[in-house]
Amino acid sequence: MGNASAAICRSLTDDIVSGKLPPGQKLEELVLAERFQVSRTPIREALRELHARGLIELEPRKGGIVRSIGLGDLSDMLEAMVELDALCCRISAERMSAVQKKQLAMVQQQSEDCVARGDEAGYLQLNHQFHQLISAGAQNRSLTGILDKLREQLAPFRAAQTKVERRLKVSHEEHQAILAAILAGDAEGSYEAMRNHTARLSINVLDLLRQQQSGPSEAGAAAEAKPARARNAAAVKAPKALKPAKTQPAAKKAAAKKTAKTKEAVKQ
Repeated sequence: MGNASAAICRSLTDDIVSGKLPPGQKLEELVLAERFQVSRTPIREALRELHARGLIELEPRKGGIVRSIGLGDLSDMLEAMVELDALCCRISAERMSAVQKKQLAMVQQQSEDCVARGDEAGYLQLNHQFHQLISAGAQNRSLTGILDKLREQLAPFRAAQTKVERRLKVSHEEHQAILAAILAGDAEGSYEAMRNHTARLSINVLDLLRQQQSGPSEAGAAAEAKPARARNAAAVKAPKALKPAKTQPAAKKAAAKKTAKTKEAVKQ
């Protein structure tokens, strides 16, 4: 896909995800060519890409029709992404080379600088590198291939998270937990850290899309009145697999030890 068609695809994707182009809206090649001031060739390429992402249905020699984005289908894909990302991270903790771990740590340090500057574009690029390094570290082409396809399909929806408060800072802190577990060779810790990270992102995506589909006025009023309650409701409605793990194994052991010491002190 050329630069022109890629730019058109991004623009139309944003319009579809935001609801500016509602389900059932026709995307006619001639109209789009006039809007973007290009020939029909890049328009066709962009429409084919939108079709591949599941955002439109193609009409031969005419254009496309915006599909209804089902929360159920999106939830299924996000659920798969959560588990596969976590699995990949677990394997990477066991297989990553020293060089790859060093690269991951360097990307994390550069990300910290972006957070400090408020450089969202730079952070997103490093975020992509961070996850790609972990995928490569798993040394499993089948798993990486599935993840890459899912990431591509979900990219438009995950990009909507720019509106989430403190997004960069929270994401960076979660990446730090993932990095620490990988550097320690802690496979289970890596799995849980990545699962919690991806689950939070997935809940945000579902929440934002749910608000868009409920209508701008209703969503705006709910967000203005009770933003915290809206976030909590999204977490409750999300599938169990999308909920971050509540307690780490290490935390459970620490709690058990503390209880035992308390009982012993009471006996004495």
